[in-house]
Amino acid sequence: MFVRKMTPSQSSLFGEIDDLQDLTFIERPIRRSLKTAEEIDKLTVDEDLNDIERAVYLLSSGEDVQRASVIINLPFLVLQNPAETFRRVVPKVREVLHVAGADMQLAAAGSFLTVLQDDIVLIQTHTHSILQIVLLNLDHRDTVVSNAWLETLLSAIDALPKETIRQEILSPLLSKHQLSQSVPARLASCRILGKVVGKFESSIVKKDLLPLIRSLCQDVEYEVRACMCRQLENITRGIGLDHTKVEVLPELVELAQDEASTVRLAAFDTIINLLEMFDSDDRTCVIFPLVKAFCEKCFKGDEAVLASLSFQYGKLCHGLSESFTDEQHLWFLEFYKKLCCLGLQHENGHCESQPYPLELENKYALVRRNCAYNFPAIVLFADPNHFLSELYRTFSSLCHDPEISVRRTAAGGFHEVVKLLGPNVHYVHKELITLLQDDSLEVLDALLNNLQETLELATSRGEGAGPESKQVTIPDLVPALVAAEQKAASSLHWRGHEKLLQCYSCLPRVISGDQIYFRFFQRMFNIITTTNVLPVQREAVRTLCVFLRYNRKQEQRQEIISKIKQELAQGRSYWNRLRYLDLCEITIDLFSKSYFCKHFLIPALELVSDPVANVRYKLCYMLPKLRSTIRPTDKHLLQQLEFCVRKLLCREKDKDVVGTLRKTVLELDKMDITEPYHKRHERELLDQKKEKEENLLLEMEMLERQQSEAKLTGDKQSEKKQRDSKSGLSGSKGMSASTSGATSSTSTGKEMRRAKLARSRSLSGHPTTTKMTNPDKTLKLKDSGSCPGSGKSPMLPLNDDNLRPHHFNVASSISSTPSSSSMPVLIRSNTSSSVDHRSNGNKDTQSRKLSVQRKSNSFGMQSGRE
Repeated sequence: MFVRKMTPSQSSLFGEIDDLQDLTFIERPIRRSLKTAEEIDKLTVDEDLNDIERAVYLLSSGEDVQRASVIINLPFLVLQNPAETFRRVVPKVREVLHVAGADMQLAAAGSFLTVLQDDIVLIQTHTHSILQIVLLNLDHRDTVVSNAWLETLLSAIDALPKETIRQEILSPLLSKHQLSQSVPARLASCRILGKVVGKFESSIVKKDLLPLIRSLCQDVEYEVRACMCRQLENITRGIGLDHTKVEVLPELVELAQDEASTVRLAAFDTIINLLEMFDSDDRTCVIFPLVKAFCEKCFKGDEAVLASLSFQYGKLCHGLSESFTDEQHLWFLEFYKKLCCLGLQHENGHCESQPYPLELENKYALVRRNCAYNFPAIVLFADPNHFLSELYRTFSSLCHDPEISVRRTAAGGFHEVVKLLGPNVHYVHKELITLLQDDSLEVLDALLNNLQETLELATSRGEGAGPESKQVTIPDLVPALVAAEQKAASSLHWRGHEKLLQCYSCLPRVISGDQIYFRFFQRMFNIITTTNVLPVQREAVRTLCVFLRYNRKQEQRQEIISKIKQELAQGRSYWNRLRYLDLCEITIDLFSKSYFCKHFLIPALELVSDPVANVRYKLCYMLPKLRSTIRPTDKHLLQQLEFCVRKLLCREKDKDVVGTLRKTVLELDKMDITEPYHKRHERELLDQKKEKEENLLLEMEMLERQQSEAKLTGDKQSEKKQRDSKSGLSGSKGMSASTSGATSSTSTGKEMRRAKLARSRSLSGHPTTTKMTNPDKTLKLKDSGSCPGSGKSPMLPLNDDNLRPHHFNVASSISSTPSSSSMPVLIRSNTSSSVDHRSNGNKDTQSRKLSVQRKSNSFGMQSGRE
């Protein structure tokens, strides 16, 4: 017989069989690990036992899992039957804890804390039994377990009465501070002292506890001294101001000069937290020299303490600022500048890290990060008016720091710096652009947390801060925002991209409408149609609607709406059509009902015939919202909505769409009945407000067009007047030359002209009223119409970035008067402060000048005719 060679398919089949056999071997240990019948018998408990008997049985002969379950449910047993629980269950728990593991110990600590804090225990003997268990386990050999029991005791002190604390806690505590006790026991004594001191009067604290506190402050172990030093803050607040200077301050001074850096750091933190407790003399004579020596010593070689010093530096400066002299104030400010540049070298205006060991470099970076965190406090300490001379270079160094963590911290506090600078905010415009263009997304993300507030403050305050301050244009702001968005879009951090688009909603209050239209609108469309992340798409839709809402040019709005209909409502991708329905939800909130029905309702209703069920499903879900935008008087739109519903009821086959449609129809029937009147009235008032704002935008646009047209016509008239004046001067020169020639030729001509002059004067001596008044009025109107062309513009300045309050007043004045006469009146009412001096002259003198000019013109015409 010949053995045939296996084909590849057969070999793969045998390989799969071998794999299945391997899986059978894997299953065997799993079957063996199941509970046997004997183990199940051990875990079985008689059902006739009550809760107390079952707990006693499980604690006596149960498994560890069962015992832990009883200990966890101990608060429930105490609440249900406290007497029997403390008589039978708690003693068993105490026996079990002697041999229990760490998990059971931690569970018992949590259960006893719940019992003590929730006032479940009502009898003193029950509290005594619990506290005995807690105090007994404080000396557990496992540090984690002992700390858990200590936290249980400290938390329970707040809920215990004073006498219980005195008898159950203080009595054993007085014996545990001895040097013969272990270090963990003495550390626990320090923390307990700091907690119980607030429960007693200052006299009792001074008499019974201060000797113990003083002894622990002078302990041979530095850990105990540091722990007791950190509790001095609570002790000082407990004994009051009178005993602080005599009892606590000398101990703090001694601990601040300790040989161990940990103790010195604890003393430094305690001094900073207690600055308000010291008077001015103590701050000047004791605290300032002590802190100054501490800072100098840390700067020279104690990097571990330097990190904590830099973190507390802002609080330290503000606590001592009232007692500083000018020299001391300057010293602390210069020391802060040194900390900000620690580990850096400045070359050609750039910050570069010096070559240090990695551990030391990380410590220096932590110091600079803490300095960036405290920078707003230091600006307040140094006076914001001196920012440019004192702190600008330091702030620029922090914003350009080579460490990402430092720049991220500076970006996180940038809005605080902008608030403090006020009218001098333009000092940090360059740093704002730098942080927006940072290579790290962490820095950009920290800046985005308060970017809206930062941009509004940075652009709305110029040289003069106030409600009427002019908008400030930040150079390179728009390119920086565009670059930041592109960087966020190209990364995998889509939440940062979403957050940036949320910040874009403030741009109508920051930059002009043309900048938004030409730099951001198309980008929003690209994000909506190309991005795959749904939250980013929806945020881009919302931002697009906000841009549309505050755009003030009718042509641009119409183009945007037509593009929305073309690319979203009628888009080829159903994803884009879904985004159009999202856009409709947002526009219902942002725009008035009439605006929505005019531009967005019909394309939404046309999606009833969409071939994709998801689109029809979302449309059915939105039908009640669409119905709420239609007013009862809009019969045509109501008929279209009803036709849409009928079409869905007749033709829809998708079961999910049909189910949603039925619920929607019921909701539509109840809309006018179930809604309370006051809610409907509030919604109507809000809609009226939105409609007024939209009409205001249209009126503002018309006003701007009229102003631009008036300015153009004024420029043309001024140019024409200049040309006429030049031609008049040349004509007068020619006339003077001809008259001089005529007078030299004959004397008879002189006599004839004198006779004609006399006749013209006699004719013009009694002018008619109509001939004088009408030209005056005409000329006055021309004068007022030519004002916009003057050098000082008399028009109301209209910024394109936000709606100021006085814009609404202007619009109301426009709408209250007829359109034919509103414009000249508005211009005159708003130009009293900026019209040219010649146009502000006396009207009588102006009319006299015009009458004289008219007389001279009539004389010239008559002489010419004769």
